[in-house]
Formats: sequence, C-alpha cells, structure tokens
Amino acid sequence: MTRMLVAVAVIAGLGGSGMAAVKSKKVEYKYDGVTFAGELYWDDAGTGKRPGVLVFHEWWGLDAHAKAKAEELAKLGYVAFAADMYGDGKVAEHPTDAGKMATAVRANVDVWRGRAKEALKVLTADEHVDATKVAAIGYCFGGTTAIQLAASGADVKAVSTFHAALPKLKDDEAKAIKAKVLVNHGADDKFIPAEAIAAFQKAMADAKVSLDFREYKGAVHSFTVKTADEKKLDGMKYDKDADEKSWSATKTLFAEAFKK
Repeated sequence: MTRMLVAVAVIAGLGGSGMAAVKSKKVEYKYDGVTFAGELYWDDAGTGKRPGVLVFHEWWGLDAHAKAKAEELAKLGYVAFAADMYGDGKVAEHPTDAGKMATAVRANVDVWRGRAKEALKVLTADEHVDATKVAAIGYCFGGTTAIQLAASGADVKAVSTFHAALPKLKDDEAKAIKAKVLVNHGADDKFIPAEAIAAFQKAMADAKVSLDFREYKGAVHSFTVKTADEKKLDGMKYDKDADEKSWSATKTLFAEAFKK
C-alpha cells in the first residue's frame, strides 16, 4: 500500500512538473562587432533532440511578447530562441525610437540577414536541437526578418509571419527560399500596402515557393499582441480570434514541415 502511494506521488509529481519544466537562459553572441542578447527556451523534461524555432521580435525589440511566444513553443516541445536583432537586448517604448532601430537594421540587407543567420547558428548549436528541423517565426519587423532569413538561402523548413511587412524580393532571392511559408495578415492592416502583398505573392508563385497566405477579417496590425491596445496607436489592436487562428495555423505548419 505504501509503495502504491509512493508511486502515485511520484507520478503526480512528474505530472505537476511538466508545466514547470520549461527553462530559459540568456545567450550572448556577436556579429559584425555587435553583441546581442537573446533568450533560449526548452522543456527540460523532454529527451533527445527536437525541432528548433527562431522567434524574431516586433520593431519594439526583444520584449515580453516575443519571449512569451518562445516559451509557448517550448511548452509544445520545441526549442525556441528569441533572437535579439538590435544588440544588447535594446527595447523601445516610443514608436519613434522603435522606428529608428528597425530602419537602421533594414538599411543594410546583408547585415540584417547576417544577424538573423547568426541567431540561427545559436539555435542549431544547442545540444537539444535537431539542426535538420528548424523553423522561424516573426512579428511585424520580425516577420520580415524571418522572410529575409529564408531568402538568404538558410536551411529552414518553415516560416510563419504575423502582421509582417512583406519585402520586395529579387527572383534569385525568392528562389533561394527552401521553407514552407505561412503569412498571417490582418485584412484591415493599413500599414501593409496592397501592392506589396501582390508583389510578394507573385514572387512566391514565380519561384514556386509553398505559400499559404491567410487574411483575418477585421484584424489590424499587431493582432497577436495582447498589450497592443495599451500603446493607443491608431491601426494597432489585439484580435483574439485572429491571434488564436494564426497560432493554430502555425502549429499545423510545423507539424507538417517537421514530419519525418
């Protein structure tokens, strides 16, 4: 009887620790003379190597939103690395400052992609990661970053973007994309021009890239960010339905992309 009670207690303890098994650590890395501070998340209760997912932040910098998404991915069994695209983990509070930091990165595509690829190296070097099964997701500026990473020819299986600006890609850049691409777009997002969407879709089609473009009715920019309303910025608002549907679509994408 005592042994049975002990066994039950052990099982209960394991079950209770499952949710608390996600661990994280800050990782400093360098690229082109700049030091970056990302955060790695993994489920310590898991065994063996598992797929990895890069998480690229919004133009605000590596804030709580990006880290929360990385933690959620770890709970799903992935190793997630919330990358720092600005250096020193810088975060902006005012849109003017955020715009300046994002613009500085976008000014040089080679450096932009180089920073993203360096983050990919950090992820794939982790002992828990199966380097043959890696994906990238990104929000706003981060979504564009994920596409730029794929367009560099990086070996990523899947890319999912959320309220991202869609870059104008040259033919050879589009053809360099190996990933399945999912674009989650707010149908009422006034920050993303219709012309940019059409050009991106054409580039993907011409290059025969697997593209799943999803529009969410009524959703505007930052529809995945629960604190977006606090910014009180016109055109930016959280949308629970679009957030949940886009996340579900992303989980399905990864399940398909990482199949043996």
